[in-house]
Amino acid sequence: MKIDKVTLAFENKIVLKDISIDIDPGEFVFFIGSSGSGKTTLIRALIGDFAPYSGDIVLDNNIALYKNLNESFLQEYRRNIGVIFQDYKLLESKKVYENVAFAMEVCGYSDDIIVKRVPEALEQVGLLVKKDKFVKELSGGEKQRVAIARALVHEPQIIIGDEPTGNLDPKAAGEIMDIFEDLNQDGKTVIIATHDKAIVDARKKRVIAFKDKKILSDTPKGKYCLD
Repeated sequence: MKIDKVTLAFENKIVLKDISIDIDPGEFVFFIGSSGSGKTTLIRALIGDFAPYSGDIVLDNNIALYKNLNESFLQEYRRNIGVIFQDYKLLESKKVYENVAFAMEVCGYSDDIIVKRVPEALEQVGLLVKKDKFVKELSGGEKQRVAIARALVHEPQIIIGDEPTGNLDPKAAGEIMDIFEDLNQDGKTVIIATHDKAIVDARKKRVIAFKDKKILSDTPKGKYCLD
């Protein structure tokens, strides 16, 4: 994936200007920056939710995302990415299994595939034993595991998290990051936007920092630094 000379703007206000980043398949990358630095807006652009003012997102098959964007192309693209948010975005009144299955039902998967994939995804995040629990009964860390399982049911090659540990205590946050590391070890590309200095410093991954509408630094095995 290549972020190719992308400028992101809300109306006339530029958030990021003319940035370029190459992310290789199987990389693990942190996006860091203060509030308003543009990292969440960039995440939105990566998931097909915010069109750049200029530039494009070039996929691994050399197809430009926004140049070719239409409903069917976007749906196909989004099946290849799993997205996890800070606030889980789960259906609290439904059970764990139902939340994960729903992500497949809305995409038109057959019942046979759903019955096979949902338990596999829940097993990946260690929550198969709680498949019949209501989401509202779970801890924050468990809810985020459900959100990750939901993101995994399409078997995506790219995992994108926007502050996925923002609502969690340090222990639960560490457990969630362990899951992301395991997914990366399995060959998936992982991109995480975060404010969590402790997590970034402990994981020693590639760190891209944003400041003043541009890339401040891009460091292999980096730490959380905005100076």
